[in-house]
Amino acid sequence: MRRELLYLQDIIEAADAIRRFLREVSEADFLQSDLIQSAVLQKLMIIGEASARVSDETKIRHSEIPWKQITGFRNIAVHAYFTIKLETVWETATTDVPVLREQVLKILQDEFPDFELRNKN
Repeated sequence: MRRELLYLQDIIEAADAIRRFLREVSEADFLQSDLIQSAVLQKLMIIGEASARVSDETKIRHSEIPWKQITGFRNIAVHAYFTIKLETVWETATTDVPVLREQVLKILQDEFPDFELRNKN
């Protein structure tokens, strides 16, 4: 179960990093910055990899989270990166990731009572 905790924490930390990377960044700025695009994509890949390693039991208990789509996005980002639309990355990072963060935070709070964020910003 300890590994499960670490994977879920990785998702939270990657989501927090994306939020920091995009703070005060417009979509136009994002679309013009290879640096920010690369940073956000790397964190999305971490989210996808960590999601793939979350246990099937947790995925079943929390079927409201689109685990397969998250992992699928990671697979596309890694294996077919040239097909990724940056507008989709922006939408995922600014709309889907904050929701996922809150869902995963609730899992951590409910299932790991001693849980504390490793990085709280």
